[in-house]
Amino acid sequence: MAARSAPSCHLRLEWVYGYRGHQCRNNLYYTAAKEIVYFVAGVGVVYSPREHRQKFYRGHSDDIISLALHPERVLVATGQVGKEPYICVWDSYTVQTISVLKDVHTHGIACLAFDLDGQRLVSVGLDSKNAVCVWDWKRGKMLSMAPGHTDRIFDISWDLYQPNKLVSCGVKHIKFWSLCGNALTPKRGVFGKTGDLQTILCLACARDELTYSGALNGDIYVWKGINLIRTIQGAHTAGIFSMNACEEGFATGGRDGCIRLWDLTFKPITVIDLRETDQGYKGLSVRSVCWRGDHILVGTQDSEIFEIVVHERKKPFLIMQGHCEGELWALAIHPTKPLAVTGSDDRSVRIWSLVDHALIARCNMEEPIRCAAVNVDGIHLALGMKDGSFTVLRVRDMTEVVHIKDRKEAIHELKYSPDGTYLAVGCNDSSVDIYGVSQRYKKMGECVGSLSFITHLDWSSDSRYLQTNDGNGKRLFYRMPGGKEVTNKDETKGVHWASWTCVSGLEVNGIWPKYSDINDINSVDGNYIGQVLVTADDYGIVKLFRYPCLRKGAKFRKYIGHSAHVTNVRWSHDHQWVISIGGADHAVFQWRFIPERKLKDALHIAPQESLADSNSDESDSDLSDVPELDSEIEQETQLTYRRQVYKEDLPQLKEQYKEKQKSGTSKRRERAPGNSIRLHFVHGYRGYDCRSNLFYTQIGEIVYHVAAVGVIYNRQQNTQRFYLGHDDDILCLAIHPLKDYVATGQVGRDPSIHIWDTETIKPLSILKGYHQYGVCAVDFSADGKRLASVGIDESHTVVLWDWKKGEKLSIARGSKDKIFVVKMNPYVPDKLITAGIKHMKFWRRAGGGLVGRKGYIGTLGKNETMMCAVYGWTEEMAFSGTSTGDVCIWRDIFLVKTVKAHDGPVFSMHALEKGFVTGGKDGVVALWDDSFERCLKTYAIKRAALAPGSKGLLLEDNPSIRAISLGHGHILVGTKNGEILEVDKSGPITLLVQGHMEGEVWGLAIHPYLPICATVSDDKTLRIWDLSPSHCMLAVRKLKKGGRCCCFSPDGKALAVGLCDGSFLMANADTLEDLVSFHHRKDIISDIRFSPGSGKYLAVASHDSFVDIYNVMSSKRVGICKGATSYITHIDWDIRGKLLQVNTGAKEQLFFEAPRGKRQTIPRMEVEKIGWASWTSVLGLCCEGIWPVIGEVTDITASCLTHDKMVLATGDDLGFVKLFRYPAKGKFGKFKRYVAHSTQVTNVRWTCDDSMLVTLGGADMSLMVWTNEMEGSREKRPCDSEESDTGSEEDGGYDSDVTRENEISYTIRALSTNIRPMFGIKPHLQQKEPSIDERPPVSRAPPQPEKLQTNNVGKKKRPIEDLMLELVFGYRGRDCRNNVHYLNDGDDIIYHTASIGILHNVATGTQSFYQEHNDDILCLTVNQHPKFINIVATGQVGDSADMSPTAPSVHIWDAVNKQTLAILRCYHSKGVCSVSFSATGKLLLSVGLDPEHTVTIWRWQEGAKIASKAGHNQRIFVAEFRPDSDSQFVSVGVKHVKFWTLAGRALLSKKGLLSTLEDARMQTMLAVAFE
Repeated sequence: MAARSAPSCHLRLEWVYGYRGHQCRNNLYYTAAKEIVYFVAGVGVVYSPREHRQKFYRGHSDDIISLALHPERVLVATGQVGKEPYICVWDSYTVQTISVLKDVHTHGIACLAFDLDGQRLVSVGLDSKNAVCVWDWKRGKMLSMAPGHTDRIFDISWDLYQPNKLVSCGVKHIKFWSLCGNALTPKRGVFGKTGDLQTILCLACARDELTYSGALNGDIYVWKGINLIRTIQGAHTAGIFSMNACEEGFATGGRDGCIRLWDLTFKPITVIDLRETDQGYKGLSVRSVCWRGDHILVGTQDSEIFEIVVHERKKPFLIMQGHCEGELWALAIHPTKPLAVTGSDDRSVRIWSLVDHALIARCNMEEPIRCAAVNVDGIHLALGMKDGSFTVLRVRDMTEVVHIKDRKEAIHELKYSPDGTYLAVGCNDSSVDIYGVSQRYKKMGECVGSLSFITHLDWSSDSRYLQTNDGNGKRLFYRMPGGKEVTNKDETKGVHWASWTCVSGLEVNGIWPKYSDINDINSVDGNYIGQVLVTADDYGIVKLFRYPCLRKGAKFRKYIGHSAHVTNVRWSHDHQWVISIGGADHAVFQWRFIPERKLKDALHIAPQESLADSNSDESDSDLSDVPELDSEIEQETQLTYRRQVYKEDLPQLKEQYKEKQKSGTSKRRERAPGNSIRLHFVHGYRGYDCRSNLFYTQIGEIVYHVAAVGVIYNRQQNTQRFYLGHDDDILCLAIHPLKDYVATGQVGRDPSIHIWDTETIKPLSILKGYHQYGVCAVDFSADGKRLASVGIDESHTVVLWDWKKGEKLSIARGSKDKIFVVKMNPYVPDKLITAGIKHMKFWRRAGGGLVGRKGYIGTLGKNETMMCAVYGWTEEMAFSGTSTGDVCIWRDIFLVKTVKAHDGPVFSMHALEKGFVTGGKDGVVALWDDSFERCLKTYAIKRAALAPGSKGLLLEDNPSIRAISLGHGHILVGTKNGEILEVDKSGPITLLVQGHMEGEVWGLAIHPYLPICATVSDDKTLRIWDLSPSHCMLAVRKLKKGGRCCCFSPDGKALAVGLCDGSFLMANADTLEDLVSFHHRKDIISDIRFSPGSGKYLAVASHDSFVDIYNVMSSKRVGICKGATSYITHIDWDIRGKLLQVNTGAKEQLFFEAPRGKRQTIPRMEVEKIGWASWTSVLGLCCEGIWPVIGEVTDITASCLTHDKMVLATGDDLGFVKLFRYPAKGKFGKFKRYVAHSTQVTNVRWTCDDSMLVTLGGADMSLMVWTNEMEGSREKRPCDSEESDTGSEEDGGYDSDVTRENEISYTIRALSTNIRPMFGIKPHLQQKEPSIDERPPVSRAPPQPEKLQTNNVGKKKRPIEDLMLELVFGYRGRDCRNNVHYLNDGDDIIYHTASIGILHNVATGTQSFYQEHNDDILCLTVNQHPKFINIVATGQVGDSADMSPTAPSVHIWDAVNKQTLAILRCYHSKGVCSVSFSATGKLLLSVGLDPEHTVTIWRWQEGAKIASKAGHNQRIFVAEFRPDSDSQFVSVGVKHVKFWTLAGRALLSKKGLLSTLEDARMQTMLAVAFE
């Protein structure tokens, strides 16, 4: 077992040699504490020159490539590369994460900059558009984003003297940005004739709109506004890589190795040429410079950091060195001194002192170095080269001893023998050569057994054997020194190896994950004394294993820091340190080894806090060595909640199928039925895979969930109320601390969380957009303002929300295994815990991210699966229940002790004011004191304890308890069997609600004259339910097998039940005892029916494709109906009991004569003329209309006709219950549709008097009872919707104007801006725009004048005078509405035409203009709130919705002074056709012209988009807020009126209904007004 657990020792990063100078710039700064901050590989380094000490920030998961320092110089922002790169803002003093910004950029983050007061951060991505993004970094929120440029951007900076202005530069461009609202608008810098258009590498902003920038040719370009005003030529002789502004002026550094200092007006002060100094060398190139007072920091291309004191500029001080660019592979350890030797493709060999953390010797060779070794006496150093040669040097003065070239391919490994007499040299051409050291390295032997390149060698302690590994993963042995291969296994058995660096061999089997490519571990080194092994792999990870480690997939500790592959790793000679080297990051990491006995003192360092865990013991085979998972938990972890078709997919599917169906629908279809149904009672509670989902509300009602329904149960009146906002399985439920709001999370492709009020049952907020497949846990914060949720995607994402605003605050990956619970800290709203499979994690919020630390178990226990967790009486204390029945007590992140609480898993726990209550699989509820010292009381859930008046029946004693809650003097308990019980503190138990257990429910039968029904399920029970007001289970019987169908005899005395194994039985309907049973079939019995009247015959249908007919009295089979090609799904008798109608899985409708079973053919038209005793068929002419447009994707599973033959109810695979008028002839009939079941509805039945409809959910195991509300008798209440699957095409009646407007396609004048420049760039100075044939073919722009067509830069042209706009004739009325408004009590009129907003003074006839739009304005509105006087919003045409300047946008501006207050770039492609302010004036509603006609709500002052949703598939003309509301608005358009509500970030809409007005048809609506 020991070998399978992770080693108990630890590595701590002590020093990193190197600095990232290549491909990065401006990444080296002084902090406020005079420390130096920079980065190397994936680590942020804070170096204190005074103490010669390094601190490390390790929150990144890949190479860091950009760094910015906060203006207060304590916080640092760093950006990394990767598929989903993120930015970390961290404290340089504590090296803890403050904020994480993610989910926006791809590829990498090229540059970063803080603004003047440090509140905002701008970042530039490495994606194809080089996206520029502005963040409110403390909240982790993106404020604005825009495409940066088509080519690389090298530097970006805030203008520190003008608010909301930025400058970016890069390949052949410089851009000046302004931020307004959520819009970043760039203007390109105009080079003009002052300087050549060229690549700008760095920049700094100064006063008076001046910007200084360093160019590729060494000049400095000076800009005023957006124009180049002068150049400082020859500032450097080559590219200027870095420019740093400080109080005294500017420092620049370039490729020429010079540092220049300039004063504040950019007059030269001095120059320092580093190449000329003592430490200088040819080719030195400066990448980063930082000037503070009299110190200058310089970072070079070759990974050095210099510090220069200005008055001793000839003597720069070298503080850091590292290898230059090129792969680093060679590493050797000195045998007697704390020295390490490295050699790299930069052709240098370097010797490092591990004690002084410094470079002590360096020597440059002719060739790239690939491996190194030091002889046992420490005198000779051998280096293997890439060209196949090797060189031996004396260590003391680096002079050459010998240089030998026997091979043509690279030497990858060499080692001296332990006695110092031989050197073995392994080459990429598959051979190992043996040389004699004392014979001046004469070749003594050769080993040629390998078929692939040699990767590793080890000598035996007596120097008589050599073992090798090659690229094929083969391990071979040779006799020394001759090199003969040893094939006899026994000979090598007892050999003791001097070192262990081979990656294959019995002793290191465990380092390989179970399924792995053999070459991804590059290096291994065994520490025999400490019995540990260290490995280096291709993923940048250094791991610590026990040695020997024999079984595959052993446990380990892992350490990150290197970015790409770690090429080599070695223990120091005294095993104090581990040295690892990175290939691509060419950094040398020195780790201190902390053995087990010292760990206790160093405990505070154990939990390295980071976003990617650094000290996990998880290995790839995480669960193999665990005691068996509890069966219930095992079952649960296998549930995936994936769906073939999600409800979200329906609209698209419908559209696709409609295209196909266009030709088919010509018949005028029936209206939807007049009746409607209302959910009345649900039997069931979801306990089999959910926990802690049952609570008392404020007023003592009980809230829980089943299927897609949130249920509020009143135990006094035995009634239920329902929240029906979800459309798929609800998986979790949490209650607000005030016990009046509830949050529920559901399954879905983009699953939503609804927060709703238990009194009004109205949704308050809907959260979505960040989880996948489903939400499995939610929890409110103690103040009720925040909500945490966990998804069931692969990484079990954890999200923290501000639920009222509907905003995501933070997000993080939770765990690769299932998380069962999330709990927010009641004392600190920024902290939370998650618990799940082998997982207990303590999180704190860091801006847009969450930083997690694993619970530290130490020696107290094993890494257990946690099923539940709560916080205790202080913010430090937490308690969790495990799958083995223990309660773990945690302080901070450390496990303090464990207490045995239950037999089997602890599924639920609840914290009280004084103490705790727990519930487990053993069916016991336990009350504990406040420290889990004593168990005060236990309650066993048993039948004997049921209170005398309790209704319903407990199925078994001690059911597994899944939820517990306290309140109102009782303990509320939810069980796995779907029961909800109330335990009185004194002991008696009352059963409140129950349903079927896990397993699909299919069988449903209605009693012929009593209000009761029977159900039978795969849970092997047959149950009788009372449908009258008592709503309880009357009887239950356990069966040997699950059942799929049942039926009462016509006199109600017998009950027939069809089972899953092909047998069926008849039972006494009162006692449920067997009368008789038969077993004639092998497959499931799918339907069973007594013949009408006396019930003489019983028809039994099976999945064997037969229907058997039995004579009930004689109990004999009298007939068999053959001829079906597939399994039977439904059967119905005719009234006379002579004819059977049969449906099969192949969609056949067949008829058989009873009792013999002879097949009959009946013409389709005749079928409905026959009187049927029941109709549950789904095929045939009379129910053609019940099949939806997407009939190929979904199946209608059940149907049932009312006894008056008016209404047909159906249930389908998507969980919809629908009502149709009968007969439903013609395709795609109209219907009313109801959502409450989550997945397939397996059965629907009307009660004997049609007063109720009973429906069964297959996988949701719920039995739902609906009341039938007859036409006319009901008060008007919206049902879910009356839509049928295809819109009614037949009601035309457009006015010609409307038709024309509906068809206008707004094509964009995006490229015609050079006809009417609006940005003040004169035409002859503009960049040449695409010529006429590249423009979009259709454009409403005036034709381009010929003259401007060849608008080349630099041609002499008579300057065109600027024109002033004085008067505009015209008003846009042909395709816009509601766009003329009075202002200032009627003195002025405001309207728009073309791209101009016009304020027209009525008295004087003068006009003033708003000219910031760059394309036609389509809509205009005026803010009516007194706080926002004269504020106007206008929406314009635009092209694709990519947030670029030509995207559609809404401008909010002041009508009087024409100041732009905000620009909202929107995701409406094509244009914005309607805008409206809310009652308070703070929200703005906009509607797009995109195909979905998206409706969006903005908080316009912040430029923040609150909510957005597809509006309608046809044109929306107007959308307006209700004059008294900030959350309700109405949209009208082509054949539609919709009433909308804003809930948090979600928009909910209801269609306007015209059903009560006789023959009213939906018209095209053009305007809206409110009473």
